[in-house]
Amino acid sequence: MGDILAHESELLGLVKEKDLVAAFDNGDQKVFFDLWEEHISSSIRDGDSFAQKLEFYLHIHFAIYLLKYSVGRPDKEELDEKISYFKTYLETKGAALSQTTEFLPFYALPFVPNPMVHPSFKELFQDSWTPELKLKLIKFLALISKASNTPKLLTIYKENGQSNKEILQQLHQQLVEAERRSVTYLKRYNKIQADYHNLIGVTAELVDSLEATVSGKMITPEYLQSVCVRLFSNQMRQSLAHSVDFTRPGTASTMLRASLAPVKLKDVPLLPSLDYEKLKKDLILGSDRLKAFLLQALRWRLTTSHPGEQRETVLQAYISNDLLDCYSHNQRSVLQLLHSTSDVVRQYMARLINAFASLAEGRLYLAQNTKVLQMLEGRLKEEDKDIITRENVLGALQKFSLRRPLQTAMIQDGLIFWLVDVLKDPDCLSDYTLEYSVALLMNLCLRSTGKNMCAKVAGLVLKVLSDLLGHENHEIQPYVNGALYSILSVPSIREEARAMVP
Repeated sequence: MGDILAHESELLGLVKEKDLVAAFDNGDQKVFFDLWEEHISSSIRDGDSFAQKLEFYLHIHFAIYLLKYSVGRPDKEELDEKISYFKTYLETKGAALSQTTEFLPFYALPFVPNPMVHPSFKELFQDSWTPELKLKLIKFLALISKASNTPKLLTIYKENGQSNKEILQQLHQQLVEAERRSVTYLKRYNKIQADYHNLIGVTAELVDSLEATVSGKMITPEYLQSVCVRLFSNQMRQSLAHSVDFTRPGTASTMLRASLAPVKLKDVPLLPSLDYEKLKKDLILGSDRLKAFLLQALRWRLTTSHPGEQRETVLQAYISNDLLDCYSHNQRSVLQLLHSTSDVVRQYMARLINAFASLAEGRLYLAQNTKVLQMLEGRLKEEDKDIITRENVLGALQKFSLRRPLQTAMIQDGLIFWLVDVLKDPDCLSDYTLEYSVALLMNLCLRSTGKNMCAKVAGLVLKVLSDLLGHENHEIQPYVNGALYSILSVPSIREEARAMVP
C-alpha cells in the first residue's frame, strides 16, 4: 500500500512539473506562480537562496515575455499588466534581493521605456537566455522532486554536516576578505587623515603669512619653498627642495598642479535612461514602501556611478527632468516627501538630498528653490525620531553653507543660535552630528553677519567653543579653531573673552 501511495505521489509531482514547464513556455504568469506556490514549499521558496534567485529571474521572464515573443507590436494593456505584476513583486517579496549587486540593475526595468535597446538588459533578449533559464527550472524541479521522495530524517542527516561545512568555509572566506579590505581601508583613511591635518596646518600658516603681508612684511623664497615641499608627495620632496627656483612667480602653483597624478581614463558604459514622469508619479502617489525603495534606488544610482562622465550624466538627467521638483510650484511635489509621515521615507529623502548636495551642480540645482533650505532647516529643528534623517539634513546644510547666498539665508534664519544650543551638550551627539554641526558653525562664522550674530550671545558662544577645544573628538579641532579665530576679530567678543580669563 505504501509503495502504491509513493508511486502515485511521484506521478502527481511529475504532472505538476510538466504543467509548470508548460506555463513557462506559454508565458502564462498566473498559472505558473499558482503552481509554483502549490508545488514548492514556502520553506524552500523563502529560505533557499537558489530558489529566491530563480524566482526573481522567472518574474523577469514573464515581464518581458511579450516583448520577446509577440508577433508585431505587443498588446499595451497586457504588457502593462505584466510589468505591473513584476513591479509589485519588486516592492514586496523581491525587495529582499535589492541589496544584491547582481539584481540591482533589474529594479529599473519597470521604469525603462524600451528595455530591448538598453545595454543593461541586452543579455535578457539574447536567444540563449530563456532556454538556459528553462534548464535551471527543470533541474531545480527535479531536485525538489527527488528530495521530496527521500525520507526526511535521512535528508537532514546527509545535508546537515555538508551544509555546515560549506557555511563555515564561506564564512571563513568572507572573514578573511573583510579583514583584508579593513586593513586596506584603514591605511587609506590614516593617509587621508594625515594629509588633511597637514593641509589644515599649511593653510593656517598661509593665512598668517597673508596677514603679515598686509602689515608690509615680505615672504621669503625659503619660506615659500618650505611650505610647498610640505605639500608635495614624499617621492618628490628630495628633488624639488634643491632643483626648483621658487623665486619665479607662478613656479610654486605650477609645480603643485603638476604633482597631481594623471588619472587614466577608461570607458564606462552609460546607465539606461529612466521614465522620470512615471518615477515622479510613483514618488508622489505610490505607497510608502514604494517611495522608500525608489528613493534608495535613485540615490544608489548616483552614488555608485563612476566619478566623471557617468556620474555627471546621471546628475544631469536628474536635474534636467527636475527629479526633486525644484523648478515646480505645485503643492504636491517630490520635495514634500521630506515631511512624510513615514520615518523611512523622510530618512531616504534626506539621504538623497544629501547626495545631491555633495556635488556642486547638485547644490546649484537645489538652490533654485528657496523652499528647499526652509524645509531642511525645519526638518533639522523638528526631527527627533530618526537620528539618521537629522544627520543627513545637517550634512546637506553644511554643504549648502559653501554657497554664499545660502550662507546669508541660514544666518538670517538664526541657525547659529540653534547650532550653539545643540553643541552645549556634545557628549549627547553622534560623531557625525558633532563634526558637521561644528563645521557648519565655522562656515557661518566666517561671514561678517555671522560674527555679529555671535556677538549677541558672545559669552555662550565662547563657552561652547572653549569646551569643545578639550573634546576627545580631535576631528573637530580645525573647525573649532577656525570659528574662534574668525569671531575673535570682533572687538566686543574679544572683550568678552578677556573677561572670561580669571
